[in-house]
Amino acid sequence: MPARDPYIDPAVERLWTGATVITFVRTISSFTLCLVGAWQHELTLLVIGLVVYWAGDSLDGLYARLRNCETRIGGVVDMLCDRLNCAAFYLGFAYLEPSMLLPVAVYLFEFMVIDFFLSLAFLYWPIRSPNYFYLVDRRLYRWNWSIPAKTVNSSLFAVLLLVTGWWWLGLVVALALLTLKCVCLRWLLQMGLPVPARPAAEPASAVGVQPTEARR
Repeated sequence: MPARDPYIDPAVERLWTGATVITFVRTISSFTLCLVGAWQHELTLLVIGLVVYWAGDSLDGLYARLRNCETRIGGVVDMLCDRLNCAAFYLGFAYLEPSMLLPVAVYLFEFMVIDFFLSLAFLYWPIRSPNYFYLVDRRLYRWNWSIPAKTVNSSLFAVLLLVTGWWWLGLVVALALLTLKCVCLRWLLQMGLPVPARPAAEPASAVGVQPTEARR
């Protein structure tokens, strides 16, 4: 298989690829399981929905890399669907276990606001996805999109809540993740986000507008 090009190629950008089909299937499946689980007060269904989300999230990324169909559109769709699946599980979980409301609230703020902004930052550079952010900044990549970082951010919190049932431990982990993401946000803003150059203004006559003097 040829080496993947980490940089964007406008010619291949499209919504529908095999990877995005997997993304939509896992999103709808996980979302449905979590909704039914909350409605039926069945924690097992919520957990199954979470596993479907995790497995599908790994599968769509693997498919995109193996079939060389990584696109920026697909990356953004994947991030949006991650947040939907995440919110469905954690809100359902907090509904069934009200004692978990505070740690869940902190985690959702971290993941759906701060982490989402960080994840979208790759769009400021000509790379296909955050998986290639090491080309921009290795420190930010290491703490946010390396395999260990993504595993901790997406899995550790849920596993701790489900296994221990200790709300205070979940709160400690959620606050630690929030602190880390805020530090990363500070690094990102200190580095600066490049803004595309403003296009040169065209002469008024080029866009069908007559100069003021010509109209008098």
